[in-house]
Order: sequence, then structure tokens, then C-alpha cells
Amino acid sequence: MSNYQSAIEAVKAIKEKAGSSWDAINPESVARMRVQNQFKSGLDIAQYTADIMRADMEAFDADNTKYTQSLGCWHGFVGQQKLISIKKHFGTTKRRYLYLSGWMVAALRSEFGPLPDQSMHEKTAVASLVEELYTFLRQADARELGLLFSELDKAIAADDQTKAKEIQDAIDNFETHVVPIVADIDAGFGNAEATYLMAKQMIEAGACALQIENQVADEKQCGHQDGKVTVPHADFHAKIRALRHAFLELGIDNGIIVARTDSEGAGLTKEIAVVKEPGDEGDIYNSYLDVEEIDVSQMKEGDVCLNRNGKLVRPKRLPSGLYQFREGTGHERCVFDCIGALNAGADLLWIETAVPTVHEIKGMMDEVRKVHPNAKLVYNNSPSFNWTLNFRQQAYDAWLEAGKDVSAYDRSDLMNAKYDDSELSAEADERTRTFQADTSREANVFHHLITLPTYHTTALSVDNLAKEYFGEAGMLGYVKGVQRQEIRQGIACVKHQNMSGSDIGDAHKEYFAGENALKAGGAKNTSNQFS
Repeated sequence: MSNYQSAIEAVKAIKEKAGSSWDAINPESVARMRVQNQFKSGLDIAQYTADIMRADMEAFDADNTKYTQSLGCWHGFVGQQKLISIKKHFGTTKRRYLYLSGWMVAALRSEFGPLPDQSMHEKTAVASLVEELYTFLRQADARELGLLFSELDKAIAADDQTKAKEIQDAIDNFETHVVPIVADIDAGFGNAEATYLMAKQMIEAGACALQIENQVADEKQCGHQDGKVTVPHADFHAKIRALRHAFLELGIDNGIIVARTDSEGAGLTKEIAVVKEPGDEGDIYNSYLDVEEIDVSQMKEGDVCLNRNGKLVRPKRLPSGLYQFREGTGHERCVFDCIGALNAGADLLWIETAVPTVHEIKGMMDEVRKVHPNAKLVYNNSPSFNWTLNFRQQAYDAWLEAGKDVSAYDRSDLMNAKYDDSELSAEADERTRTFQADTSREANVFHHLITLPTYHTTALSVDNLAKEYFGEAGMLGYVKGVQRQEIRQGIACVKHQNMSGSDIGDAHKEYFAGENALKAGGAKNTSNQFS
């Protein structure tokens, strides 16, 4: 018996027990609603998606060509359309996730208005977006299944058994739009207790993977800006354990923790770590401080000094009160951070880099994997990088090193549009195209994401529409540039009434009121023009 038929039989049994007052309840209608609503809570989603992500991690361990990808989303509709598009073009959502960017929550979701990525937005905004994304993905399930149910009714009415069987199979083998979300919890928005409370909200909303960074919560900066301040490992590891406790308390025993290190670009610390014994994590953290050896007589009022191997040293302190690390220690500190985070129970690593280069990422991960051979990385394919310039420079440098003639190119001007159709540009574009596969193979990158793609695509598409619509093209600017493209490319949203749930609502009206239902999808519905 099919899943759908099983649902019908289950509701029939319930109806029979209820008696005659339920005569108007159609078991098939209820079964359809049940099938359309597979997930009853955020915790159902968190468990389902955690299982998916763990299986994907295991598959990646066996074959690192099976990396996963995601795009950042700032609204439920954006995430929904992404998954609808993926199913349309690829037939499956396997190994495709969603990323929830703290940057976009700050810039686009705060009641304060647009904010920089400095953890100034409301704590609850992140969990609210997780819930919103899954609300839209569940609605995408209901919509697509609703269309299948309509087709099934037509096939049965036409007595087309072959078609009915085909649609029945599609219903029983339906693949949900619900996929894992990797959700950004910034630096935890406070101490470890605050981190735990916020994590619970996010997990209850459906998040199976939480990404946390080793910056100071009240000094947090975007990973691609200056002024980042890291915390000693004891502080960071307490927050990692807070996340694990939140998962375990809620029964998500295989939740995923992504530990991010900003040390590659962070040259500052707010604290000198506590040292309990020589060579412990606190001692190693402090060993990277930029210090000067002094005599006791040189100590000033308020100075903080350390005993290092029997010598008195004074960490260099900035007017802000922060301490600075030695120049050139970023990579070494990243490796140290990664090993420590995995020891503390993190599942995946995230290393922020200044530029996207395969060899740099590989170099750090090679060191980490000497201690943790199975260490896997999440990598931010960030729009903060100028990808065109970086890869043209990398191609230029590779040609120069190989002795190839580069006289036709000015390395300081490689963004110039005159190079767009050049041989160098073609090689740079190929390096860009294969970057994700290359880093997954060379540096064990399990998950590739772009943090802010939909922020940029929205700005670009609105700019193009405004230029045409408010210019000479007028209404043709919308018709030719938007609606006609939706029709030609089969974009489901061209039928925006259907996408918003109008047809689902019509089906429900019929379930509830029978032939008395006043439905919106009649002959006068202008959406019929797109059928």
C-alpha cells in the first residue's frame, strides 16, 4: 500500500471511531493535508536535517567529490525559490543546503534598520528567520503536492489509470524542499549561558547546524573587516559545549557545530589567557602575544606583565586596552584554534581567509589533519572577495612563474574590461569554476557557501528593472526583462497567486465547505492567462 493510501486508511479508522458527527469529513482530504505537512515541529525538522547532514558528511569522508553547497538567504521566500529552482533544474535537493548569514540578518532584518555585522541586531531575529525559512519550504511542499493532487483528480476523472498510477508514484516518492540550514550564531551574543539560550531557540525553530566564531561577543566584526578581537580558547570552548548541551537537551543528539576561527585576520585579543600549567592552551595562546622583555624597574603603573621562561615580558597594549599578536602568526593561530575546537567537540571547521586561494587553505588544513585526519572544513566563498581580480592575479603570477609571456597584461589593472575576452581571463575563470572542487579535493572542504548572494542579486535585478522601467522602455522594461523571462524559463512565480497559496486555500475551502465553497481559482482568475 502506498504512503498516501496508508494515510487515507489511517484517517478512515479515526473517522469510524468518531461516529456520525464526522460524516462530512473526507478521509482523503485529511490524508492530503497530512502528506502536505510532513513536519509537525521545528525539532522534527532539526532531527531530519541533522540526519541528512551526518549522512552527507559520511559520504564525503568516502569520496571528497561529494561536497555540499548552499546560498545565503535573508527571507523565507528567497530560500523557498532557491529550493524550487534546485528541484526544477536538478531533480533533487541532495547535498544542497541553505545558509543563514548573520551579516544579512543585521543588514536586512533588524528593527533598528540596516546594521553592520557587529552583533547589534536582536538575538531573536536569527531564530525567527530559521522558522520563517522552514515555513516557506513547508509551503513549497504543500504547493507542489497540491498540484499533484489536482493532476491525480483529473486523471481519475478521465479514467486514465496509467496516468493516475504515475502521479500516485510521484506523490509517494515526493522529495521535500526542507533541507539543512547552517545558521550563524555570531559569537554567541554574550556569555556561554546566553549562547546556550539562543542556540535552543534556533534549534527549536529547526536549525540542525550552528556556526559560532571565536571573536569577543561585544567587539564582534564581520570576518572580512579589520578590528577583529579573538578570545582565549577556554572561553570559546565553553560556548561550543553550550551549543552541544542545547542540542542534547532538545534530543538532537547528532546536531552539528561549526567552529569558525577569525585568527587569520584578527591581530588583537581582549584578554590574556589563564595559564594553569606550562604548555597548556592558555600558555600557547599567550605565546603569540607581541611582547617586549623588560626589567622590573621599567614597569609602569597599571602594566600587565608575564613570566615567560624566567623572563619578565610586557605584552604590547594599544590605547584601546587591547593586546596585539605578533605579525605573521595568523596561520599558526588558525591551526591551533581548529585543533582546539575539534578537541572541544566541534564537528566542522570554518577558517576565514583574506583571499580565496587553494594552497593557503590546504596549507592550514594539512596541519590540522596531522592531528585530526578526518577534519572537514566549511568555506565561505564570500562576495567580500573580488573573485575576478584575485583569480586573474593568480593566473598572472602562475604564468610569470612558468616563464610565459605576460607583457600584454598590466597586473595592477587586471579588472579592466579590455581583458574580459583574453586568454588570461579564460584561465582565471576556469580556476574560479573549479575552485570548490579543487579545495574539496585538496583541503577537505565539505561545505561551500556564499554568504550574501541573494543580497547582491536583489540589488542587481532591481537596478536593471529600474533602469528600464523608469527609462524609455517603460512597461516593456518589466514585460521583456521580467515577465517574459519568467514564462520562457518556466519560473513558477509567474503564477504568483498559486505561489502565495491561493490554490491550497481553495482546496481547503472545498474540504471545509464542500460545494458551498467560494473559490478564487475560477474562470475569471487572470492567472489562467499563464496556463
